[in-house]
Amino acid sequence: MELILVVVGAILVTAIAHRRGMEPALIIVVIGSVVSFLPGFEPPELDSHILLTVVLPPLLYSAALDFSFPTFFRNIRPILGLGVGLVVVTAFTVAAVSAWLVLVPLTFGLALVLGAIVAPPDAVTAVAVGRKLGLPKRVMAILTGESLINDAAALTLFSIAVAQVAGSHTFIENPFLLFGYSATVGPVVGALLGYVTLWIRKHLDNPGLETVQGLVVPFAAFITAEELHASGVLAVVVAGFVVGNGAMSAGYQTRLQERYVWNSVDVLLEAFVFAYIGLHLRFVLQDLNEAHESLTVVAVASVIVLLIVLVIRPLSVFLMFGRNKLSRHVESKFSVPVPDGARGALGRRDRKPKARWRRMIDRRSLSWRENVVVSWTGMRGVVTLAAAAAIPATTAVGEPFPERATIQAIAFAVSVGTLLIQGWTLPVLIRRLNLSRFCDDHAADREEELKAERVVHDAADEVLDAFEADPPDGLDPRVVTEIRAVIARHSQDADEMPDPEALTKRAAVFSGLYRDVLAAQRGALITERDEGRIEDEAVRAMLERLDLQEAGVSARLESRL
Repeated sequence: MELILVVVGAILVTAIAHRRGMEPALIIVVIGSVVSFLPGFEPPELDSHILLTVVLPPLLYSAALDFSFPTFFRNIRPILGLGVGLVVVTAFTVAAVSAWLVLVPLTFGLALVLGAIVAPPDAVTAVAVGRKLGLPKRVMAILTGESLINDAAALTLFSIAVAQVAGSHTFIENPFLLFGYSATVGPVVGALLGYVTLWIRKHLDNPGLETVQGLVVPFAAFITAEELHASGVLAVVVAGFVVGNGAMSAGYQTRLQERYVWNSVDVLLEAFVFAYIGLHLRFVLQDLNEAHESLTVVAVASVIVLLIVLVIRPLSVFLMFGRNKLSRHVESKFSVPVPDGARGALGRRDRKPKARWRRMIDRRSLSWRENVVVSWTGMRGVVTLAAAAAIPATTAVGEPFPERATIQAIAFAVSVGTLLIQGWTLPVLIRRLNLSRFCDDHAADREEELKAERVVHDAADEVLDAFEADPPDGLDPRVVTEIRAVIARHSQDADEMPDPEALTKRAAVFSGLYRDVLAAQRGALITERDEGRIEDEAVRAMLERLDLQEAGVSARLESRL
């Protein structure tokens, strides 16, 4: 009953925050924290492992479903730099400073647990703000891709550090080999489950069952990978990529249902996690008192960790992106072409053509304004709070996990602090930098929309031309012309379409041709997107239009029965 009340309350707060243009996550945490101090209040309790297993997989899977793998691959360099490199740097920097300062009695192992917890930014808030304000598409792609893999790096470090502190045995003792094993086997598990899911869907042919089966996939991928001691996060992400890119083989009803179902799941889980953690604030502070920890000392330690988290991302972003820009500038300034066969320190020769997969990688540098925005999107959220709650209560020998309450309190302060400082200032920063594509790239956006429209029109014309050139036997030429004209008008009027109950050859030909046109249009859009000739956002918008068009036509046909 308590969990239901938490969910209902979190949804109400989310609705109010959206109506007033405020950040729901922050408001939910603040209200939950206030409620935790009410006399006689007892918070709902969940097992720490359940929290990660139930909350994280669907959030990651939903994001991967809506993210194009070709877009992910084109931006793989900054995504890996931010999602893996920056997470590792942040975790070890926080660990080194926390252990060195000795403000709270943290060994390096305990400090690494803290560092792994606060290392991964939650891009959900940043992506939501960026989408509303119209951040450039490449920046949005980098932030979304980062959010898909940074959790894997952080949680792998977290599990290794917790195992070292708790004295529990890991599958592979060497942490580097364990990291490599986890990063290899996890994606394999996710890919296998993704292809199995697509195979099952081909045989279900039932939108309701397909949607329900899709709800099981992230949990199955996460649990299976974790049972094999691999990265459940990467398994979920890869499964989402596979199922998302194979969604065109499903029916339009399945795609439309899944889109709205996963949006609802995202809102529900994010609201619940922030409310759950906020409701435990008072009890975390009580645990600190019982452990005889000074709240002042813990507060100072929290501020120091927060400052590290706020500073290290901008420094790392400008080092990563600035170094690439500087190296290209030096190469272009000092490198000169040399004759074939000649060699020289400053000379350069024509190299062999790059492999196709290497040519797909986008090597352009971000502008300084884009770098500033990326460097300020480090808000911590669901993963940090859930990982803090997932610290085991006892070690392998049954003793209390050392400094558990201290680590949880610092993680809570860092999450709330980044949401307060960065979450509220990021929209102002984007506006001040005038980075919105709604101002600068409106013409470019419209051009992408026109490209998508030309692709679907050309694909339809190709199918219709082939149909008219080789019509089915026994079909009157006038009927052929009529069918082409109706479909060419995108079937806007159901009254012009044949009665589905009338099992005539005209009705059968029309139905088959209409499906062929839609399949060709969708296939052409996917091909253009994968080749990098159309932006993913424009393709997804057009695919949704085709699904809604098919749904509208089908609904009008059914209403005539």
